[in-house]
Amino acid sequence: MSAINRVLEANHKNSLHYDPREVSPHPRMALAVLTCMDTRISLPALGLKVGDAHMIRNAGGIATDDAIRSLVVSHYLLGTNEIMVINHTDCGLMKASESDLHHKISTEAGKPANASVKFHAFHDVNANVREQIEQLYAHTWLKGRVKIRGFVFEVETGRLREVPR
Repeated sequence: MSAINRVLEANHKNSLHYDPREVSPHPRMALAVLTCMDTRISLPALGLKVGDAHMIRNAGGIATDDAIRSLVVSHYLLGTNEIMVINHTDCGLMKASESDLHHKISTEAGKPANASVKFHAFHDVNANVREQIEQLYAHTWLKGRVKIRGFVFEVETGRLREVPR
């Protein structure tokens, strides 16, 4: 059975006990998390439950225009007032340069990209966290409106380590 079919089957079972009165688009903790899409960073790993926080995920936990758009919506429309930026050790974006990634994927795909792609490759996880925090603070709709703190999830131990701004 495909992964999608397994998800559909699990969703059907879950829907039998689903109560829309028990969930809300407004995070209980008034928290938004910008993090990497890495599977090791999960709600339970962060001590969170469904409904506690908005999770904005992308490769590298990067404050892209789209991530910022989501965080602005999260704050102004859904009441979040704190943002955690979480990167992690052993990130795939730390293992190759921007040009290496373009070359590898173009070669494997057998053709160049038909639209510009920036991977946001980096080598220093602490510096990358600081860079994302600064990107968020630079946005006039977020600066002074929300608390922003940065962390590294250490995949070797499962612990979060704060990165000072």
